[in-house]
Amino acid sequence: MNIPGYEYLPHPADVRFMAYGATLEEVFEQAAHAMFHVIIDTAALDPEHSVDIKLESEGLENLLYDYLSELLYLFEVEEIVFGQFRVDSIEKADGSYILHGQASGENLDQERHSFETEVKAVTYHQLEITKEKDGYSAHVIVDT
Repeated sequence: MNIPGYEYLPHPADVRFMAYGATLEEVFEQAAHAMFHVIIDTAALDPEHSVDIKLESEGLENLLYDYLSELLYLFEVEEIVFGQFRVDSIEKADGSYILHGQASGENLDQERHSFETEVKAVTYHQLEITKEKDGYSAHVIVDT
């Protein structure tokens, strides 16, 4: 699990994936990649726009939920298709967790971007972050 990545897992109705990495930051980045890869082929996206992201949540699972939900919100409202994700830090402070990061992508172009699957929302159902012997993993289900 030293190499960060993600894999899709079977689910009867929605999309379920596991993201993994040596650090929590890598897991959050990989979860964002997994979610956006469901929406669109992110390989050809140009990182012309960057958005700074700072979130604070109680609990790591809540922070991951809020992070992915924020990215989905920015995609839907600001119409930015993200393909690159950087989580600089996840810190624990006063009982909550604070994330600092950045997402980069380009403006949505209906003629150029072909969509794979609509992601309606991130869910709390079976959302779990686990400390492994050589890193971390997260299980996420997104409503499609």
